[in-house]
Amino acid sequence: MADKTIKVTLVKSVIGTKQDHRATVRGLGLRKLNSSAQLEDTPAVRGMIRKVAYLLKCEG
Repeated sequence: MADKTIKVTLVKSVIGTKQDHRATVRGLGLRKLNSSAQLEDTPAVRGMIRKVAYLLKCEG
């Protein structure tokens, strides 16, 4: 499962969100709006994505 990747894009601003949600977005490697990152498909990454799913767009 670790050989697959997920592309995540930050589509909503982190302004006004909880501090731990901002930290999760940074942990995913996203900085500015519309920035993208290719991440390994692991349970830990999926949990981080699920936590801040309202800010992200994910592609398989």
